[in-house]
Amino acid sequence: MSTEDAIFGAGCFWGVEEAFRGQAGVVETAVGYCGGKTENPTYKDICSGETGHAEVVRVTFDTGQTTYDDLLDVFWNCHNPTMRNRQGPDVGTQYRSVIFFQSEDQEDSARATCEAVAHSGQYEEAIATEISPAATFYMAEDYHQQYMQKNPQAGCSVNFNQ
Repeated sequence: MSTEDAIFGAGCFWGVEEAFRGQAGVVETAVGYCGGKTENPTYKDICSGETGHAEVVRVTFDTGQTTYDDLLDVFWNCHNPTMRNRQGPDVGTQYRSVIFFQSEDQEDSARATCEAVAHSGQYEEAIATEISPAATFYMAEDYHQQYMQKNPQAGCSVNFNQ
């Protein structure tokens, strides 16, 4: 099995993780923090809005069963990419829409799909999604991992029932 990682931020990481967990070819998901300046941030740290980190999900996928483009489809459809630094009631830079690419191929695919979404007519507003090189991924606390599985009654503004 050949695997690859992808990192996406699309609002509250609980729902984003759930959107990816059920996809064919996804081997593992983990929620965490990426894109900021603080080393080893905690949830409390990133909630301050001062660390620069986004709540993200790292998706490990089997390249023989699914593609990065398939995962990008999930990303674009699980949230509103025109919302700057927010999704639903969650507000702050930690909830920004972001793709952290890990290769030139991932960057090319992310930019191409962003362009396609921008010109699809689906949204009146401009796409606010940031596309950046992957930075260090810091794993979130254990209680955040697979949160929606552990707490099915929890609310989340991310569309994980695709």
